[in-house]
Amino acid sequence: MTDKKVLTLQDISCFGQCSITVALPIISACGIETAVLPSAVLSTHTGGFVGFTFRDLTEDIPGIIAHWKKEGIKFDCLYTGYLGNISQVEYAKVIRRELLNDGAKLIVDPAMADNGVLYNGFDDSFVKGMRKLCAQADIMLPNLTEAALMTGIEFKAENHTEKYIDDMLTELGKIGAKMIILKGISFEKNKIGIVVYEADTREKQFYFTERMDKNSPGTGDCFASAFTGALMRGKSEYESATIAADFVRECIKNTIDDESHVYGVKFEKAIPMLVNRCNGF
Repeated sequence: MTDKKVLTLQDISCFGQCSITVALPIISACGIETAVLPSAVLSTHTGGFVGFTFRDLTEDIPGIIAHWKKEGIKFDCLYTGYLGNISQVEYAKVIRRELLNDGAKLIVDPAMADNGVLYNGFDDSFVKGMRKLCAQADIMLPNLTEAALMTGIEFKAENHTEKYIDDMLTELGKIGAKMIILKGISFEKNKIGIVVYEADTREKQFYFTERMDKNSPGTGDCFASAFTGALMRGKSEYESATIAADFVRECIKNTIDDESHVYGVKFEKAIPMLVNRCNGF
């Protein structure tokens, strides 16, 4: 059996537990070879820090792609996270077309918004561009804010009804991705969860965990990375999503008593649990 190779395209935040600084160790810990294509380099992530440095690496991407093509380098999965501009969205499509093996997966985390608002620097045109990338995805991983922006449905932070989620899934299914994993669902005050939705059959499977009393940057990246790693280990989409949800809960649990740790979650301490789950323990 040939070992799987994942390429992740997103930024490097040199300090702060998000993006490539979590994707590389988490997917690697799952036993999957992981390559990186940085979209930008930041001194810190943007969640709560001010005065951070930012270097856009868009101009470097085509040369890297050309070199990989020359060397015959290909991947079994492309997982995209934070993309800084429309050009990078277009390069993700090029990679999908030219650098993926037959049967490879495109996993898109449309990392552009949270808590009802777009991240700084993004606008409606970026939302439209991300929607087009999601249309080509095998699996898309939006949170509720991103789902609302891409569907035009009103964002609701809590007190969700099954009809609200069903309507959201129906509209997301029209975008074109084969599988949708919608994050941040809450039917009960003390529970938060995800739903795995197959667009063709409209089959949906929910999974809920205990809601932890802490909001931290980077949990979406930890979820997407753990999901990608588990999927490439041969787990089903639903099992991979449950592993990722439990992993994020464990990450938050390991961080919740440290009031000074506000820039991410201590995912490193939860990696043994992730490895055990990927190995079937």
